[in-house]
Amino acid sequence: MLDANLKNTLRSYLQNLKTPVELSLAVDQSEKGQELKALALDIATLSDLILVTDNPTAKRVPSMLVSSQAKGTEITFAGVPMGHEFTSLVLALLHSGGHPIKEETAVLQQIAQLEGEFQFDMYISLSCQTCPEVVQALNLMAAVNPKIKTNMIDGAVFGNEVAERNIMAVPTVFLNGEQFSQGAITLTNILNKVDSSAASRQAEALAQKDNFDVLVIGGGPAGAAAAIYSARKGLNTGVLAERFGGQVADTVGIENFISVKETEGPKLVANLEAHVRQYEVDIMNSQKAVKLSQHELFEVELANGAVLKSKTVILSTGARWREMNVPGEKEYRGRGVAYCPHCDGPLFKGKRVAVIGGGNSGIEAAIDLAGIVEHVTVLEFDSKLRADAVLVKKANSMGNIDIILNAQSTEVLGDGNKVTGINFTDRVSGEAKHVALAGIFVQIGLVPNTEWLRGVVELTPRGEIIVDSHGQTSLKGVFAAGDATNTPFKQIIIAMGSGATASLGAFDYLIRN
Repeated sequence: MLDANLKNTLRSYLQNLKTPVELSLAVDQSEKGQELKALALDIATLSDLILVTDNPTAKRVPSMLVSSQAKGTEITFAGVPMGHEFTSLVLALLHSGGHPIKEETAVLQQIAQLEGEFQFDMYISLSCQTCPEVVQALNLMAAVNPKIKTNMIDGAVFGNEVAERNIMAVPTVFLNGEQFSQGAITLTNILNKVDSSAASRQAEALAQKDNFDVLVIGGGPAGAAAAIYSARKGLNTGVLAERFGGQVADTVGIENFISVKETEGPKLVANLEAHVRQYEVDIMNSQKAVKLSQHELFEVELANGAVLKSKTVILSTGARWREMNVPGEKEYRGRGVAYCPHCDGPLFKGKRVAVIGGGNSGIEAAIDLAGIVEHVTVLEFDSKLRADAVLVKKANSMGNIDIILNAQSTEVLGDGNKVTGINFTDRVSGEAKHVALAGIFVQIGLVPNTEWLRGVVELTPRGEIIVDSHGQTSLKGVFAAGDATNTPFKQIIIAMGSGATASLGAFDYLIRN
């Protein structure tokens, strides 16, 4: 199951086990069942502290229960945890076997002190970039507190469950049978939901922080670069982020990052965070800024009520997927309306879907989906496609992709539980048309996360922050970088450069004022 190189790497990791780990298998003769069995047996050959047993009472087949008798913890993988979830399996083995968990002591204590019984069921797809973050956060909790049990469920293997629970987006998490979350969610936000006093304790701790020289709002490539450059200048630097890494964490393949032939979003984000943490930067994750004002210092109010103060501010809030803004879109988000074809595509296997948008992201999505679903309809508002010619040629060569131009989407239709179709208008003839389908993937560009800054700094009509050559905004002492600004090209490497520019601009401002 595992090749020689992977075995050697995993063997070196498993040398960190301190206590025995049991892998309890529930397998059948299916292809996935035999893959899981082979995986478990391969792992067992790499450490004397790993024991493989049968699990005749398992609820799901195939599945593997990773447990620690020493700690009484249980972490289950239903399906074969390979692809993006292989790291989740490795961490589950290490944490179950007593290897120290890399998390703040206060957080580990908070998890250990949670009262009650928690059964988390996490529905994922192995092609999902976002899913491992959620799986690993919940598995970490299960490795600390025996009252918390987790179950990663591959939606492609357990399609009947996915249909019964009407799951149309991953990751979707259930807690004790009730839906808990859908999409990305951090460990901090999970704890805020299950620990009612966590948010107020966080707000109190944040309010006690010293004033910053530079406060970076946003933890994507621009924010990371700004933080590093500020810290290297010896400035007291803080990073405030809803989710460190931002949208890059959901990016599949990156092949235009100079000097790196190819990488993946989560890997780049991990490297960015590791680099930032090499310096004395205060990273405040899972926190949302809601107001910026200027007094003696700049004051940034957070959603939890805390207020941070800083001599300068760098806005690197990034952007999010643009919505169609038509009736039914919000109602059926996560129930057929999706924004990540790599994450949610496998849930629509054998079904008919639409892709909204004919740019590179839209045509790439159509090509990827065409290998999974029955049929793809691309709806493009313009009279021509904006995607690169090589992508258009590829899409036209596939037998299950139809491309409709001059199509203005007007309404998402559903039966109350899930999407059943989409209405659009032919912009040439004016004729109203309908396409019956099960899923809609929206790929029509980005919108900057700047609504909370209106009236504070000057924005373009599209909501982009206007900056000068030093990255400074219309408000002296406030700088901006990355996709939230009016830079004409939204690229990772450009965002990093603008983050460095904004940081150097802030340093220049500080020494002159």
